[in-house]
This record gives sequence, structure tokens and C-alpha cells, in this order.
Amino acid sequence: MFIEMTEPTRGAFAALADPTRRGILKLLRKGSRAAGDIAGEFELSKPTISHHLRLLEEAGLVRSERRGTSIVYTLQANVLEELAAELLDLTAGLRDSGRKRRKV
Repeated sequence: MFIEMTEPTRGAFAALADPTRRGILKLLRKGSRAAGDIAGEFELSKPTISHHLRLLEEAGLVRSERRGTSIVYTLQANVLEELAAELLDLTAGLRDSGRKRRKV
């Protein structure tokens, strides 16, 4: 069975494939954070964290806002909810196709 995904959905799933990016999203579940604060939570260089944040933003999973000299990142929970719904649809489709095969 082939499931067609839109480009934004593919990008979001690709962004979620990395454990550091998932860690950033978990951190942002607690609330918005400045880039420097996020970087302080990981044993990675600031440029590496910046790269991860850029990929998360491009995937639509976070948004950024400049506040004075800081860039503050916020989780886009609605996008994650849409991805979760898509996963549930996919698993429902797999369950349904499994039932059809068993009946034959």
C-alpha cells in the first residue's frame, strides 16, 4: 500500500526523524524559549542547534520571533496534531487492510 504525502508532511516527518530535533520539541512543549536557552540544554554547538531550529521552522513545527536581541522559538502544536492525525489515519488503513486479507 502506498500512502501519498504532501511536501510539508514529508518535511515535518523528516524533521522529526532526528533525536535532537525531537528533544527541542519536547523542551518547547513547556513554553517558548530563546535560542540561547535552547542551546544551553544540549551538548552541541550553537551553530548546530541553530541548524536544527531552522529545519524545525522550515518544517512548520516551530515559529520564531525576534524579541530585542533574542530569537524566541514557539512550538506549533497544531502542526504536530495534524501529523498525529495523519499517523492515526495511516494505522487505521493498515488495520483495515489487514482485516480484509484475513477474511479472504
